[in-house]
Amino acid sequence: MKVLLHTCCAPCLIHPLSLLEERGYEVVPFFYNPNIHPFREYRDRYFAVVEYCGQKGLELRAGAYDMERFFALVAEEEASRTAAPEPALRCARCFTMRMTRAASEARRLGIPEFTTTLLVSPYQDQRLIREAGETAAIEHGVHFVFEDMSGGYSESVTLSREAGMYRQSYCGCVYSEKERYQKNDPPRR
Repeated sequence: MKVLLHTCCAPCLIHPLSLLEERGYEVVPFFYNPNIHPFREYRDRYFAVVEYCGQKGLELRAGAYDMERFFALVAEEEASRTAAPEPALRCARCFTMRMTRAASEARRLGIPEFTTTLLVSPYQDQRLIREAGETAAIEHGVHFVFEDMSGGYSESVTLSREAGMYRQSYCGCVYSEKERYQKNDPPRR
C-alpha cells in the first residue's frame, strides 16, 4: 500500500511517517507549501525535510514554490474586505490549495491515497483540513486518509529538538507571522 504524505515541515513529518509505516504503508513524502513566507523560511523548511527524508531513505517529491498563487487566493477574499481575511477563511483557502495539489500529485503518481502532516499539529483546524482533503480527493479520484494525529505532536517536538532539526515558530504564511510577532502597532522595543 502506498500513500502520498503532503509534508509541511520536518518536525511534523516524524509522527505521521512512523504511524503510516507501522500500518504497512509505503510513504511518499510530497513538499508543497507556497504559503510559506519569506523565501528563506521556505528554503529552511524544505532543506530540513530533504535531510530528514535522506536519513529515512525516502524519495521526496516537491511541487513548485507558487507563492504568487497563494497570495492571489488570499487576495480574492481581501477584495471584498478592508483587511486580511479572517484566519479561518485564509487557512481554508490555503488548505484547499495544498490538498488539491497533493491529491493531483497522488493521482499523477498512481498512488490511491493521500494525507497530510498538517494533521499532527494541534494548532491547525482539523475540520478545515478534512474538508479540503475530502473535496480534493473526490475531485481527483483518490482517497483522503483523515486521522487526527495531534496526539503525536509532543513526541515529534521532543524528537525534532533532540535531532537538532530546523524548527519554525509559525505556520508559515506572512499573516500568521504577523499575528505571532506583531503585538503592537507601531512595534515597540
